[in-house]
Amino acid sequence: MGIYIFISVLIIIACVLQVLIVLVQNSKGGGLAANFTSAGQSMGIRKTADFLEKSTWTLAAAILTLCVVATAAIPRGSGAERSRIESSIQNAVDPNAIPTLPTAVPTDGALTPSGNEQQPED
Repeated sequence: MGIYIFISVLIIIACVLQVLIVLVQNSKGGGLAANFTSAGQSMGIRKTADFLEKSTWTLAAAILTLCVVATAAIPRGSGAERSRIESSIQNAVDPNAIPTLPTAVPTDGALTPSGNEQQPED
């Protein structure tokens, strides 16, 4: 269970980073690169756009890989345990089945099925 939660947290972190990187990019070539137009910068505008594109693809691949690993790491119970849905299906009552009603009539002076009192036999 612990490894599954750890991988799930990594997926959430990667998704948040992916959203932030996509929001920083500008479809017309501006985005983050437009904010760094000073003459003394170490990365050029084109290199910034390349970095954002590579990080987008890297995070997308990481999310895909983590999802596959998380699927493999889903905690499964022993073979004896069954899901609630499966057990409720197995224990379901057939709605078309005829109910079994008691057919024995009490003989302690109660009413007969016709509604008359029983008379003692001589």
